[in-house]
Amino acid sequence: MEPVLLDADNLRKRLVEDGPYSALDVVTVTGSTNTDLVQAAGRGAADRTVLFAEEQQAGRGRLSRGWVSPRGQGLHVSVLLRPSTVPREAIAWLPLIGGVALAETVQAMFGLTAKLKWPNDLLLGDADRWQKAAGILAEGVAAPDGMAIVLGMGINVHQQAADLPHGAGGLPATSLAAQGAEVDREEFAVALLRAFADADRQWRERDGDVLASGLLDRYQRLCGTLGQRIRVELGTEDLRGVATDVDPSGRLVVRGVDGASTPVSAGDVVHLRPN
Repeated sequence: MEPVLLDADNLRKRLVEDGPYSALDVVTVTGSTNTDLVQAAGRGAADRTVLFAEEQQAGRGRLSRGWVSPRGQGLHVSVLLRPSTVPREAIAWLPLIGGVALAETVQAMFGLTAKLKWPNDLLLGDADRWQKAAGILAEGVAAPDGMAIVLGMGINVHQQAADLPHGAGGLPATSLAAQGAEVDREEFAVALLRAFADADRQWRERDGDVLASGLLDRYQRLCGTLGQRIRVELGTEDLRGVATDVDPSGRLVVRGVDGASTPVSAGDVVHLRPN
């Protein structure tokens, strides 16, 4: 059965004319929606510009991992953001805010158990067998008219289990369909982007304060990494311990085997099996 492709006119009606976004387009094939919006930011594209792609041929994940998405099988979207009122040090929260909007939307629409692997992977299933269904990547753009951020989300929607690769961080991949969800991609796209716009608005109105906006609490409640034995791959060395907190800076706090707590701002996290 051929997937139903996204209708750009309908999405513009619901998310631009009647919604919080300034511009929206859908392309059939591209290398990466993030790359396209990074280039658009340099040309002065407006805050809250949205780009969907039915197929990506050079999508990028964290740590420059590449991946290709079949046409119409996933939801691949990037949003250009210019949060001019938010302090630069708070910008690192944007991919975490995207994760909150995504996990809450999946729970509300499909009744699935959704968690977040710090900082920005969507996990579905249960604690004994988490599987990765989506990833989020934020990229900064030094544009002539000021700092911009491009936030990209890649979500597996219609793929069957046999068609999915092994996920990053030791986790197998899954999709919404493989977890039993029946998904109308347009309805999902609208709900997700409305949820993200609402969270982004709350964050901006509080000048990036995730405590005052409630976003820190929402992220912590969704974070499946907390309480887990983990290994953080830091490039030159690994940090092993238990994830105990996500702090107001968005850092993962890890209690090491020596009992000392270390905040981690970047690194590849692997959930370890219980002893």
